[in-house]
Amino acid sequence: MAKEHSFDITAEFDKQEMKNAIDQARREITNRYDFKGITAEIEYNEKAKTITLTSSSDNKVEAMKDIVISKIIKRGISSKAVVEHSREQAGGNNIKLVLTVKDVISSDEAKKIVKEIKSLKLKVQAQIRGDEIRVTGKSINDLQSCIRAIKEKDLEIPLNFTNLK
Repeated sequence: MAKEHSFDITAEFDKQEMKNAIDQARREITNRYDFKGITAEIEYNEKAKTITLTSSSDNKVEAMKDIVISKIIKRGISSKAVVEHSREQAGGNNIKLVLTVKDVISSDEAKKIVKEIKSLKLKVQAQIRGDEIRVTGKSINDLQSCIRAIKEKDLEIPLNFTNLK
């Protein structure tokens, strides 16, 4: 039996599932009656981590955003992974909405999570390791309590708990 147990906290998600969710949203929008004959485009830029929605009105862009987020949730990705970045006029009376995809924990967010873990007064140690946080402890029960408490905190970032050993 191992003396030390650990798990990692990350904000990563399955990139292929994100692509599948975007493709499903595209298909739904092309088949919906209220989007027939108008501009309705979805672009996913994986390197820039953005989803760009373009349509003829604010209402249509909001409907597209709701469709994209619902498909993302159905694919097992947290809705917190997508944040509205900017909304602007595009050419030809179109509205362009840019959504940013968050898949890393910033250093400020990581410090906040570590502070939350320390405030739990459990016998665990948390350390920031680049884009992830490693939590170690002697008792698996303490680690599971830590996971439960962090999930209940409702932070603004999507968190995944991996590698529980």
